[in-house]
Amino acid sequence: MSNKINKLFIYLFLSIPLFLITGPAIPDIIITFTSIYFLVYLIFFDKNIYFLNNLFFKITIFFWVTLIFISFFAINKIESFQDSIIFIRFLLIPIFGMYLLLNNEQYIKKLLFIVFVLVIFVMIDTSFQFLNYNSEDGFGTDILGFKSDWYGRLTGPFGDELVPGVFISRFGLIGYLFFLYYQNNNKIFWFEILYLSLIGVVCFATGERMPLATYFFALTILLIIYKEKRLIFFLSIILALLMILIVVKTHKFYNDYNIISSTQYHQGLVVEKTYKCEENKECTKIINLQPGFLEILKNFNTSAYGEIYLLAYKMYRANPFTGIGISNYESACLNVPEFHVELSNYNCASHPHNIYVQFLSEGGLITLIVFILYLSFLFKNIIFGYNFNSFKYISFTSLIIIFWPIMSTGSLIKNWNGVFCFYIIAICLILSQSKIKNVSK
Repeated sequence: MSNKINKLFIYLFLSIPLFLITGPAIPDIIITFTSIYFLVYLIFFDKNIYFLNNLFFKITIFFWVTLIFISFFAINKIESFQDSIIFIRFLLIPIFGMYLLLNNEQYIKKLLFIVFVLVIFVMIDTSFQFLNYNSEDGFGTDILGFKSDWYGRLTGPFGDELVPGVFISRFGLIGYLFFLYYQNNNKIFWFEILYLSLIGVVCFATGERMPLATYFFALTILLIIYKEKRLIFFLSIILALLMILIVVKTHKFYNDYNIISSTQYHQGLVVEKTYKCEENKECTKIINLQPGFLEILKNFNTSAYGEIYLLAYKMYRANPFTGIGISNYESACLNVPEFHVELSNYNCASHPHNIYVQFLSEGGLITLIVFILYLSFLFKNIIFGYNFNSFKYISFTSLIIIFWPIMSTGSLIKNWNGVFCFYIIAICLILSQSKIKNVSK
């Protein structure tokens, strides 16, 4: 019976990338029940508690206890305790993922195949939406009928403008590992280059700048450290840049407007779109878009990101050791007089949009230091794992995409992003620690 139950949870674990496309509810339910099963079955029935002596597990629990501890000093204690306590379900994903899949090449190969297929699907779906464009309405529906409410952005199959680029940039390199099972076929060389290049192009098309930047950064790191595949990564970068240039020159979205004004504020780029309307007349429409990257850098302090980060720093200064409390950023911004500031064209955000800034402002120095300790042990396990260089390199760069400190990010505390990030952590640990011999270096 236990083997059948284990197999059930293995397949549930393998299905998480698919269910991430449907939204946060199903992945969160799967993770919650798997965590409960993992703890109850192993401790009380199987009595297999070897993982309790694992240093990474101890650091994980220490990190969790830290979040609960600082909640005693939170502004909104109920909210902080609630999110801190249930955060354990995310932290356990790498632990039970290792238990379910470690050294099981059959399931690892299935996992890589699932991720590879889903990345391809999201790229096709998002590209379809990108080509479905007109100047008046912006990008149309994707294959599933989703359409963005935000002019100039793509939703892909997620129905959310902030997801498709994140999904393919973070899962893309992991999906690439599926190619390593077919290295005896010389024709696969060009498919590898095309796959990696298209990820960059689709990331660009989504308008999500951080996934695009971190993905190219990851390819650059791989170009330097992954000698056996250096030519593939070099050609992938060149081809991606050439295709992006062609897209910019030929796609109507980048060529059917005049800039009216450009500021660093949220939706601060005001453009006039020209299109054919009734009786073949030429009509115009004023559209507010996200400001250019250089515009934000030149006036960072008064940009949306600058204001969010500066407010987070103000919260940290008021509570340097324990912070304001986990998930307290928005409520503090709205309800605490000293933090309730007028933001230029931007309401109080739900979180500080950077993992490290969030833990610093909401958890203080105590939480940030423990979190960095957690990451240190995580990267140590990846770098000094058992497996071949290919799995180590891809695992390392996949984590860089998530944890590179100088970028805007989602919150690790919230369910979709939390499941997504810790699931990738689990995959990276599994790949780097598993002893698999049937893949090329």
